[in-house]
Amino acid sequence: MKVAASSLRKGSVVDIDGKLYVVLNAENIHPGKGTPVTQLNMRRISDGVKISERYRTTEQVERAFVDERDHTFLYQDGEGFHFMNPENYDQLVASPEVIGDAAVYLQEGMTVSLSTHDGVPIAITLPQRVTLEIVETEPAVKGQTASSSYKPAILSNGQRAMIPPYITAGTKIVVLTEDGSYVERAKD
Repeated sequence: MKVAASSLRKGSVVDIDGKLYVVLNAENIHPGKGTPVTQLNMRRISDGVKISERYRTTEQVERAFVDERDHTFLYQDGEGFHFMNPENYDQLVASPEVIGDAAVYLQEGMTVSLSTHDGVPIAITLPQRVTLEIVETEPAVKGQTASSSYKPAILSNGQRAMIPPYITAGTKIVVLTEDGSYVERAKD
């Protein structure tokens, strides 16, 4: 399906010369003089190579049909990351390149949105927030107010986060999957 280059957004999948690319970011540039253009930074799905292309905003680009569905994360092994479609129980294996930085937040039984093209996983969208346990942190310092500062902590997935000083090791907290920042103490 052909679409105008200016209509492409982050996460769109395009077909250029028979190869699939996922759009990392799209910027419409309107110079004072001359033709407006759309700058696309893309990653080739097959091998992860990043490219940058510039199109006139009215130019047509072939958009690939992508199926986006919720899948349940099962486990990870030498083959890759295994997901199951809860509707028909079909299983898919995604490569570590497709999962990328999202791997640290994946938890058994987590529901994620998996984008597939011809049955092959090409992109993953995590839930906005995940609950993790604090494994290690500095002890609370007496007299330190809650608003003054944050202290470093190591979470159950091995990531580091900055948390309020009154929270201790063993506490479950909610973090944003986008940047790993602390949101709140988890409600049990």
